[in-house]
Amino acid sequence: MNGEQLLNRLTRLSEVETIKDVKSLTAALFPGTHCPLMGAAMAVRGIKDAMLMIIGTEECSYYTKHMTIYSEEFGGLYGRCVSVVLDDHDITFGCNKKLEDAFKEMIEEYSPKAVYLVSTCVVEIIGDDIDAIADIFTEQYQIPVMPVHTEHFKCENHLPGLERTITASLKLMQSCPCDGSVNILGQRMGNFKDTELYHLLKESNVSIGLQMPCGCEIEEIKRGAAAKVNIVVNMIGLPLAKKMQQKFGIPYVFFNKYTSPKRVKKAYENLFECLELPLNLQIEKLYQKAEEKRKEAEEKLKGITYIYGNTPLDCFEVNEFMVSLKMIPQVIQTSAIYETDGEYIENILKEENPYMTKSANIAPLQYVYDVLKPNLYLGHEYAARLRKKGIAIVHIDKVNSKLGFEVTECLIEELLCAAQEAKSLREENIK
Repeated sequence: MNGEQLLNRLTRLSEVETIKDVKSLTAALFPGTHCPLMGAAMAVRGIKDAMLMIIGTEECSYYTKHMTIYSEEFGGLYGRCVSVVLDDHDITFGCNKKLEDAFKEMIEEYSPKAVYLVSTCVVEIIGDDIDAIADIFTEQYQIPVMPVHTEHFKCENHLPGLERTITASLKLMQSCPCDGSVNILGQRMGNFKDTELYHLLKESNVSIGLQMPCGCEIEEIKRGAAAKVNIVVNMIGLPLAKKMQQKFGIPYVFFNKYTSPKRVKKAYENLFECLELPLNLQIEKLYQKAEEKRKEAEEKLKGITYIYGNTPLDCFEVNEFMVSLKMIPQVIQTSAIYETDGEYIENILKEENPYMTKSANIAPLQYVYDVLKPNLYLGHEYAARLRKKGIAIVHIDKVNSKLGFEVTECLIEELLCAAQEAKSLREENIK
């Protein structure tokens, strides 16, 4: 099948209402999506004194243990990850007895302060009640045991595993007096202390409380309800923020990795209003600087074509921003469409109507490149392979540790750099 035939399978953005309307280029995905079990492991990695107990088949156990032992990124989980490996008998008749024995052994050997009990696909299919078992263990051993469901057959990627682990941590929290601090919910990578948001908060004498899942301890989670405001920096933190608002009355501000300077400014205004503090004077200066860079970039990026893949940014918000720079999206890959995406999609459609496809399927895209001939690719791909086709890759991972107007500036710098590279590649190919 050639590239034109593959494109004919796809829907346009104007035809999409939910993620079910977004089709894959091919039935088989390569490299495919990560499992929610990986997301749970990522979250517990950041909770320094918690245990992760995985209930599943040998495959689930092996890959998670391998990751936590040999992966440098997940090295912090080594010694805090144990598995309950199910056999044919457990799958047929239930795993309660094996789980009880394994949990007792873990308590005796590790004496954990808290345990995240993670069920995988097979446990969800056979129907063992992990929530009830977690409640029994909590009462029996007098430690918090939080159930986390990570069935991949209901999820598009690993993010639900992160979200559910964070949300399950509500069980640890206790009512306590407000200390005026802010919690940071949803930051997955990077050090919050390196961000623009952190420095502006410190200048305004706002203390930082709980940070999940990028690094905390059980005692910090227990004191999480002392915060004046929850700052949600990624969608995965929203469910916990909503539950904390309902249970403890703590308001939250959604402070995503926005690329639009106007949205960043609005997020700062909402935050300082909730904190009942005057707006930091630096914010207006940073806004004006970001707007100047945006206007300068528009002149250089107008007409640049691109394919959007998987990045740390909000899919439709960043595409709306690039369309505002007069760039042309040819294909947008995504694994989710949220209720909040409606405004972004509407603004994109005022200018462009790109193809839509599921993310994590870069193999068939090789044929599409030859048809669409994009200038840029945003996301994870093989840079050398793209260069041979005259396509420059935009390195977006640098924004992992950024929040605020610095996200806008970083993206613009990378877009301009890649656009210049794409121009050079095309000139070389012509020669």
